[in-house]
Amino acid sequence: MAQASDIRTDTPCEAAEPAAQRTRETENFPVGSWLLPARLRRHIGLYYAFARAADDISDDHARAPNQKIAELDAMEAALTGAATPDTPTRNEQKALRLRESMAETNVPTAHGAEILRAFRQDAVKPRYQNWSEVMEYCRYSAAPVGRYLLDLHGESRVTWPASDALCASLQMLNHIQDCQVDYRRLDRVYLPLDWLARAGGTVEDLDQPFATPAVRNVIGRCLDECDALNREARALPGLIRDRRMRMEAAVIVAIAHKLTRRLRGGDPVAGRIELGLGDKLVCLVTGVWAGLW
Repeated sequence: MAQASDIRTDTPCEAAEPAAQRTRETENFPVGSWLLPARLRRHIGLYYAFARAADDISDDHARAPNQKIAELDAMEAALTGAATPDTPTRNEQKALRLRESMAETNVPTAHGAEILRAFRQDAVKPRYQNWSEVMEYCRYSAAPVGRYLLDLHGESRVTWPASDALCASLQMLNHIQDCQVDYRRLDRVYLPLDWLARAGGTVEDLDQPFATPAVRNVIGRCLDECDALNREARALPGLIRDRRMRMEAAVIVAIAHKLTRRLRGGDPVAGRIELGLGDKLVCLVTGVWAGLW
């Protein structure tokens, strides 16, 4: 139910200075919030540490793309057991700890290996030609996080389509929020280039102080797609058996809907648009109440 780069383990509602710090502070999905069972938080924390380490690698300007990929490959080998390093690096240690956690909880290592595919892609692919390419990226950057949490809670895989939709929406909403920062600091543009070209714009529009008409047009089309994903995601809480996980999912569904509306009324190029404390409290209360039943 989230993007791999946007998970946290501390607060219920919420990439730079470095980029990794930005993602910690501005994400929309509260992985490991107090709504989730205490007995699972250690495992979620290990997943978070693994994903954060991989994200830091992919966002590091000091590493060349081939170095990033080599380090991410080493993390995957440690996670899956394809290789056991004699003297593991710090990041390989995180992968080994997650491997132990996943074995203990009977969760497939694929949920960790798949997000590494997205980070390897970030190392070499800074542009996306169309919406289908963006959604394919979200399949690996975001969907594995939701699937991991659902498998960790023992939920049926009938929850996956709605969870994938929610995760894809949250991922794209985050990309819209950070569209200028991602372009300026990481030279990444997740807005579909074909839509931007048809609207008469270029990626250089993202370096302007305000959204150009072309960028506004593309953001609007992206938000239309997020609305469709959010509608599909509404089914998720009702498919979840665990009450606490159901409440968590309902809160996040509410956040996705409210943030989509907020982005329609603002300019994310002029400044990052976020939900305020009041908005989050409303989402929390609404989600908890809906999840109780």
